[in-house]
Amino acid sequence: MLILVLALGGCQKDKDAYKGMSATQIYTQAEENVKKENYSKAVKDFEALEARYPYGEYSDRAQLGLINAYYKHGDSELAISAADRFIHMNPYHSQIDYAYYLKGLVNFDQNYSFVYRYFPLDRSARDPQNAIDAFDTFKELVERFPNSQYAADARQRMIFLKNQLASYELQVVEYYIKRRAYLSAANRANYIIKHFEGTPAIPKALSILVDAYRNLGMQELADDALKTLKTNYPDSEEYKEKYKKSEKK
Repeated sequence: MLILVLALGGCQKDKDAYKGMSATQIYTQAEENVKKENYSKAVKDFEALEARYPYGEYSDRAQLGLINAYYKHGDSELAISAADRFIHMNPYHSQIDYAYYLKGLVNFDQNYSFVYRYFPLDRSARDPQNAIDAFDTFKELVERFPNSQYAADARQRMIFLKNQLASYELQVVEYYIKRRAYLSAANRANYIIKHFEGTPAIPKALSILVDAYRNLGMQELADDALKTLKTNYPDSEEYKEKYKKSEKK
């Protein structure tokens, strides 16, 4: 009974914390808590603002502020859900690009988690879903709002994510090669070449493609892959170490 009374008392206290406060006052308090990095309190402020003043000039600000507060507080699922809701309900809002940007950041940070941030582990070996979701969100932002103030940063993050996803695909290809699944390796290497142009993974993918086709007895295709590697990446380690010396002989 004592626990129940204390819990109800706490709920009542939270409820009364905003009694008599205007929308402006709650919003100002929420912004101050964000500045102080007191994100748990900022979340409560923005939630209260949205609940008490669902319409009016602070409605959209509360929703956007809540996405950011969830994100900064580490509530990734709530942040993404709030961003999706804002995007769905406000498709023509002047700050919808910010909602896309925040959603992309949430997935980007989940991909670049605490463990991978502070320890030298290869992110390309982990489940790429967060990286894919982040890339797709940033891509939509850049395509829909190329002049957005967030577009330049989104493009840089896309480059990073594209390289990481290409590295992940290489991990898969190398797995197939080790198990002598040469047809699967060739198919996956071709996928990398087609979808990840401009990444450092391409020379490696071409080199693996040469090996896979040779092991499959497809010499003409192997020669074509080698020619592409030689023509486009003559200074790559993959070409110089594996093929250039043998050609001289």
